[in-house]
Amino acid sequence: MKKFIKIKQLDIYLIKSFIGPLLVTFFIAIFVLLMQFLWTYIDELAGKGLSTGVILQLMYYASATFVPMALPLAILLSSLMTYGNLGENYELIAAKASGISLWQLMKPLVVVAIILTGVTFYFSNNILPKANLKMMSLLRDVRQQKPTLNIREGIFNRDLDNYVIKVGKKDKDGKHIENVIIYDHSNYGPALRITTAQNGIMETTPDQRYLVFTLFNGMSYMEIREKRDDYYTIPLQRIYFDKQILHINISNFAFQRSDPGLLKEHYKMLNISQLQYFIDSLNNDYQNIQDQQSTMIAMTFNNFWIYIKNDSTFKTNTNVSEHTFDSLINLLDDIHRREMYKMAADHILNNANMIDNQADLSKALKKSKAYYEIEWHRKFTLAIACLLLFFIGAPLGAIIRKGGLGFPLVISVLIFVIYYIITIIFEKTAKDLLISPLMGMWLPTFILLILGIWITIKTIKDSPLMEADAWLKRINNFNKFFKKLFRIKNNNNVNNIQ
Repeated sequence: MKKFIKIKQLDIYLIKSFIGPLLVTFFIAIFVLLMQFLWTYIDELAGKGLSTGVILQLMYYASATFVPMALPLAILLSSLMTYGNLGENYELIAAKASGISLWQLMKPLVVVAIILTGVTFYFSNNILPKANLKMMSLLRDVRQQKPTLNIREGIFNRDLDNYVIKVGKKDKDGKHIENVIIYDHSNYGPALRITTAQNGIMETTPDQRYLVFTLFNGMSYMEIREKRDDYYTIPLQRIYFDKQILHINISNFAFQRSDPGLLKEHYKMLNISQLQYFIDSLNNDYQNIQDQQSTMIAMTFNNFWIYIKNDSTFKTNTNVSEHTFDSLINLLDDIHRREMYKMAADHILNNANMIDNQADLSKALKKSKAYYEIEWHRKFTLAIACLLLFFIGAPLGAIIRKGGLGFPLVISVLIFVIYYIITIIFEKTAKDLLISPLMGMWLPTFILLILGIWITIKTIKDSPLMEADAWLKRINNFNKFFKKLFRIKNNNNVNNIQ
């Protein structure tokens, strides 16, 4: 009973030791990935006058899309740290001395890893598609957003459609301006209006839809080109004013949200049932194209055969039913034979072009289907990776016996980068239709499985994986083996010569 209570207390202690590093490393991974995201898109975000709310919303959706990558890395690193701390503080040795095996020490965290695997699958299937849809839609709107209207001193500004504006001087408040020139082409006709003013006030309306110029002590010129018979007249209208208010529409500079539904059929925006629906639809389309190709070739040959049978050359002197295709062609004279060959060549060329077009369409459908199948399998492989990385991290932590964020961080990042590179390589190969999506997505997971089983077995058996003397002994054994093999080969060569 006491031993049972001690084991329960030990389980609680292990879970607490694991949860802390898991949360810390998870949020650190999210932060690093988010900074990398912002660095990638900084050029598209800067200078567009986006509100803080829009930027925070984009960061929130982007952070949600990073969870499937950050959680496996956090599980790997936290398991390394947890069992590394146990080894560094000699708690593993004390547990083994008390009759508690490494497997018993891993059991409570295996349960936690299984729960996290289920959470990852639920997140990937239900939350991630919505987060991808929101983020990609918002990111597309940000990319289409025009830069902020910035009217600077002494420079002609052409950002506004149909307007060219020059301000000679601006006060520090950004509103009071002097020596203003405005070229107005907004009438879309031959008219040109030029407005000049000594000073004025420039501001936007509260809804950010209009730029309002309140101008003082100025003049407006209006030139209208009119055609009179064979010549043009250019009447000039000049108006002096003490005060004039000019409204310019700048609503196209305001940030506008588009309909997220435009991207809802993208494979990254779908859950498993939706992905399966599109996969089945693409399968049906592909099968229909294959059936059309077969039917088209058969119909073309039959139509050509019927045309030959109905040709007037054979109606009077030949029993067509008694002849084959080749024998009928041989009965034709040279003129009709050339016509038949030309017609056959035209049919073959048309069929070849149609088959090429349908082959391109079939390849496009297969490639599109591969993308949907890859995303379907990813829902499962991401979840399974969490469990497998735990079975790699926990035994490695018990072997290296180092806690903290130093050596475990290096080992975990190295393992995760190798796994990520392998995943990218196989996924790219599957997208290029060189291997099936099933193989492309599950081979990296299978490699993780083999590695995790091997490390776990070696650790439970107390194999000296991280001891330099053990590796040096293995290397020496290999050297001795190859030297012995080389010596036997040389002796055989000498005997053959003799």
